[in-house]
Amino acid sequence: MSTATVTSKGQITIPAQVRQALSVDTGDRVEFVQIEPGQYLFIAANRSVTELKGLFGKPPKRVSIDEMNRAIAARGGSAR
Repeated sequence: MSTATVTSKGQITIPAQVRQALSVDTGDRVEFVQIEPGQYLFIAANRSVTELKGLFGKPPKRVSIDEMNRAIAARGGSAR
């Protein structure tokens, strides 16, 4: 288990072993995601959005921009 100490400015130094395991380098972003009260998940946010390509498969039906706009307009009108 790796540990770090919080400074008076609220900063920590991520241990080298953790940085290497997460492929985190200078300038990379990280996220803290609350998984339950008092527990957070530390995630390296250094992946490109292009890595998500194909993750959800192909949509069952193609929808045009006009169809999307009509659906948004109809939904917006009923919400008022």
